[in-house]
Amino acid sequence: MAAALGIALALTMQMQAVTPASDVAFDELAAEQNRAAIEKLEAAPASGAQDPAKLINLGIAYAREGQLDHARALFEQAARSEDRVRLETATGEWVDSRWLAIRAIALLDAGEFGGSERLAAR
Repeated sequence: MAAALGIALALTMQMQAVTPASDVAFDELAAEQNRAAIEKLEAAPASGAQDPAKLINLGIAYAREGQLDHARALFEQAARSEDRVRLETATGEWVDSRWLAIRAIALLDAGEFGGSERLAAR
């Protein structure tokens, strides 16, 4: 399970102290409103298209909806992104966005994504 791997709900993206965190559908994912999260993230400005937190959360929403190939493509895109940020987990652990994307791929490979999976970035 994701919790056993130390990946818990509520990741916070902190790119720079002066840059506010972008809205990457954390509230929708926390409420398991995956379709609403997908709609919000896909409607976001194209300028954030390579935002690793956005890519990871969109991948999570698609994985929860059973669209695993689409989710994998998003996770792989986040893992390859030139943008690399540190994300804070709900437990206070700071992790690299590439590491998180790779862990999400591992969860897909292990068949551990489903409606109860809780992995999101804020």
